[in-house]
Amino acid sequence: MKQAAITGIGGYVPDYILDNDEISRMVDTTDEWIMTRIGIKERRILKGEGLGSSFMGEKAVRQLLEKTGTRPEEIEVLICATTTPDHFFPNTASIIAEKNGIKNTIAFDMAAACSGFLFALETGANFIASGKYKKVIVVAAEKMSSITDYTDRTTCPLFGDAAAAVLLEPSEDGFGLMDSILRTDGVGSSHLYMKAGGSAYPATIETVTKREHFIYQEGQAVFKYAVTNMADVSAEIMERNHLSKDDVAWFVPHQANLRIIDAAVKRTGVDYDKVMINIQRYGNTSGVSIPLCLWEWEPKLKKGDNVICAAFGAGFTWGSVYLKWAYDGEKFAK
Repeated sequence: MKQAAITGIGGYVPDYILDNDEISRMVDTTDEWIMTRIGIKERRILKGEGLGSSFMGEKAVRQLLEKTGTRPEEIEVLICATTTPDHFFPNTASIIAEKNGIKNTIAFDMAAACSGFLFALETGANFIASGKYKKVIVVAAEKMSSITDYTDRTTCPLFGDAAAAVLLEPSEDGFGLMDSILRTDGVGSSHLYMKAGGSAYPATIETVTKREHFIYQEGQAVFKYAVTNMADVSAEIMERNHLSKDDVAWFVPHQANLRIIDAAVKRTGVDYDKVMINIQRYGNTSGVSIPLCLWEWEPKLKKGDNVICAAFGAGFTWGSVYLKWAYDGEKFAK
């Protein structure tokens, strides 16, 4: 069975910065309240008519192809992790593929909310493991602003827009995706969801008037499950692979809430200077947050580094992935 390794990363964040001062003019909140409870200072927002997740995904994939010297025709599989597709159909993966001249590929979307990248990464790795495919792109792209209610003070400070993509290839030296633990529990379906717009509640004038096409979250319930499950699964994958806190070079938690991140860090025991945190600049970018961290920290990543990634999202979905990093990131330093 072939080992799948990440051999490059591309990313994109929009130019527009929505900071807490602007948020506080929209709803009854303050910079201090947001920073104390969530840890977000600003978030990036995609502006422009007709621009969706594929716009950002296209740019992340293009950068990835250019950085790694990969030709579009070499890509055999493209998986897009997204909760905010451009359309119900065609899938966003096919749009991203077309915009990058990728023609000879299997392209499909995967929806697992904030855990989407880890679920898609495992899926992409299995394409490599089959021995049939040699170049797989996993791209996460989220325009969370498109489903955020900017009159709801409990959710509108949370989310930002971004995209990030990784190239998966067979590893010749045993590095790459070493292990994964991915879980789902449908008990969370009533605590975090968007009510209207799907087949159960198709769009009507009434659903729009009732503002049912935006994220609904029961914060306390989600926080409770997220703290427990994300922290536990992070510790579980370390224990299963006999990794101590000193063995871990980097811990990459989903960037949902600084208090949730803190709980996961404490559970693993990993030193804080080994934790990738950029929530203060980008907010919660859903499934993009983990590869966005990897993209930002890429120059510091070294071949052989033990990297633990962990996420929690709607569904509920959650999981952790253990990567043995396959290249020295500084070779791609800007």
